[in-house]
Amino acid sequence: MNHPVLILGGYGNFGQRIAHALVKAHIPVIIAGRHQDAADKLARSIKQTYPDASIEISIFDIQTQLDVQLKKLTPLVVINTCGPFQTCDYSIPKICIANHVHYIDLADARDFVTDISILDSDAKANDVLVVSGASTVPGLSSAVLEHYKKEFSEIDSLIYGISPGQQAPRGLATTQAILTYLGKPLKPVPGSKTIRYGWQDLYRQDYPELGRRWMANCDIPDLDLFPERYAIKRIQFSAGMESSALHLGMWLLSWVIRMGIPINLVRHAQFLLNMSNYFNWMGTPHGGMHMLIEGKDQNGNPKTLKWFLIAKNGDGPQIPCVPAIVLAKKLIARAENERGAMPCVGMVGLGEYLEELKGFAIRVQTEQ
Repeated sequence: MNHPVLILGGYGNFGQRIAHALVKAHIPVIIAGRHQDAADKLARSIKQTYPDASIEISIFDIQTQLDVQLKKLTPLVVINTCGPFQTCDYSIPKICIANHVHYIDLADARDFVTDISILDSDAKANDVLVVSGASTVPGLSSAVLEHYKKEFSEIDSLIYGISPGQQAPRGLATTQAILTYLGKPLKPVPGSKTIRYGWQDLYRQDYPELGRRWMANCDIPDLDLFPERYAIKRIQFSAGMESSALHLGMWLLSWVIRMGIPINLVRHAQFLLNMSNYFNWMGTPHGGMHMLIEGKDQNGNPKTLKWFLIAKNGDGPQIPCVPAIVLAKKLIARAENERGAMPCVGMVGLGEYLEELKGFAIRVQTEQ
């Protein structure tokens, strides 16, 4: 197998989508994880669609056996989908660097992504690219800002968020990630002294075609990365559930944690995820993302841009996969010459992003 991409957690919610996209592009893929049955099922599914696909399965524990497996499998790129990254260290990217293997992850953990640059000198010394946060945030959110920043002389406010459809597939790692900071004080936003708590500060957001959705505080790396890069004076990111009952239930649970009642929510993530599925009948497979940018245009006049991404028919989970797919394709084609360790900010153009989403029930709408 020549120059394969090794996908850690390759049969998971995001991993399987990345595997399909790479195989479609005639890139050999290795699906890695601990569960043989799940890996076999995905491989059979891919082979049915792409009979000539070059696909391999490798069953191992990435925490203890990755170094040995990298030497055995010799991939050119590793894509890590194994969250939640809020509780991870840098052992996996360090092992990849030591083995001269490019590394990409879908992390949304604030400190994990923003601090990845501590590996920069080692990555450059070993001639590899290490990218963290190759996901919706900051991968897509920065692509939108990069695309439209020339229309603004300054950005006063960025209010944005994501609201997936209730019937869209949800992964355990995403649930665990949110539960790590639910009801807990979040790290301050640069330039602000306001104390924010996970899944609080409720508001309603209007989406084209989707209607109004509840939103609440989430912690993401953009909150540290964007104010400096784009000179944004005020930034707020939120996420929401389509089901009002579930969203407000999570909000009430956040108050339980904020009051100091000692509950290890992450330990109950699978139970809570299973419970959420009972509400699927109340929702749809349609979700969205919004970015509301306010500032001044190049003539100093007030300017507002409303950018929406609407995903229907359960295609929303494809969106976080795109930066990893695009970057892996470039690395395989030797078209990406960047080396070092960095967050995924401005690394995928908005045009590239939307091109990769063609064929899915996903569209963009802007209002100015």
